[in-house]
Amino acid sequence: MDSIAQGITFFKQGGIVMYFLAIASIFVVFIGIERAFYFARADAGRAFAHAFMLHIANARYAEALALARDQRGAIADILFSAITKNSSRADRMSAYMEIQSGIALSKMRRRIYYLSVIVTMAPLLGLLGTISGMITTFSVFNIQAGEPAAITGGIGEALIATAMGLCVALVALMVHAYFSQRIENIVTDMEMCFSAAESSRLALADAASVTADDAAEGAAQ
Repeated sequence: MDSIAQGITFFKQGGIVMYFLAIASIFVVFIGIERAFYFARADAGRAFAHAFMLHIANARYAEALALARDQRGAIADILFSAITKNSSRADRMSAYMEIQSGIALSKMRRRIYYLSVIVTMAPLLGLLGTISGMITTFSVFNIQAGEPAAITGGIGEALIATAMGLCVALVALMVHAYFSQRIENIVTDMEMCFSAAESSRLALADAASVTADDAAEGAAQ
């Protein structure tokens, strides 16, 4: 309880800027959690890309197709649709994968931009709190030079706001860096998998045709 009360006291000492920094920190937490859940659904992981490439390299086209069909994630979905529905022509398959990957990456980058804004904005808000605290301090020097508590209050406001702004910026920077790197990994995996799929387009199309025929026979029986 004492630590909570002390935290509230520090928060109040930081001045009005602390409320804006608190809102910014809430946004960082929200974006981090929301993006984590999204990537858990949309990212198949690097293991999928490596397994798909290995199947292609060893001419196991049916296994590669089955892997793309059964795996959850943006890359797997695009690959499976491109192979089964758009592999009749190389240019059509390439265009389909390019368009769909652009849409998928756009969704992955959603709200990541706001983290970079907070990284820049939070220290500036802290600096604003610093200036406000120093103005208060110098005002006290001029008006109430005999009250040291009032002077230290202004200095405290300046230091607390600065520290809070830096903390929010650091957390936002770490979250932004994590998801940016994850997106870069996905882009790399996309390029490798799409290139492999295009180079083995006809073989994958044959595997898809055989799989479709087997499924039709099974349904007929």
